Amino acid sequence: MSEADGENGAMRSALHEHWKLFLGEGVVLLILGFAAIIVPAAASLAMAIVLGWIFLAGGVVGLLTTLVGHKAPGFWWSLLSALVAIAAGAALVGWPVGGVISLTFVLTAFLIADGILTMLFAAEHRRRLSQRWGFLFLNGVLDLVLAGLIIWALPGSAIWALGLIVGIDLIFGGWSLVAMAVAARKPA
Repeated sequence: MSEADGENGAMRSALHEHWKLFLGEGVVLLILGFAAIIVPAAASLAMAIVLGWIFLAGGVVGLLTTLVGHKAPGFWWSLLSALVAIAAGAALVGWPVGGVISLTFVLTAFLIADGILTMLFAAEHRRRLSQRWGFLFLNGVLDLVLAGLIIWALPGSAIWALGLIVGIDLIFGGWSLVAMAVAARKPA
């Protein structure tokens, strides 16, 4: 038995031992994903508010650390960084609808850039990946289609697009974990 076979056996054994945890996580992600799809505007607002609190907490910790270590190099840059994080967090928490709109524009820009880059990556590697390069290319096309749909449906899409896309992602992630857990039920 090779070393790789031993590692694979150990991994399968560990997966089998914890398959119920993966199943539970997958089911929770599925529930959250369906909830986000059913009420995408609420999911979008919740994401903006949570992100706002994360920025606020990070900014406050950064500010305290900067003030305690005021003699450290880069004090002013660190202070400015902490204040920007606090301002961004306060804006997201105080005006979550504006935050959702901003995050939707960032998401759209990301989808456009990622779509183009993924398509270029697929085209570059089409000789090495034989038939499978098409899946990468299709992924890039889908990113561009999603970005196009968001842009086409503006301004209304700004409030629901974020929640819908995160919901879809949660469903795919949850389904993957459930499938893995079901396959891992059998002993290695």
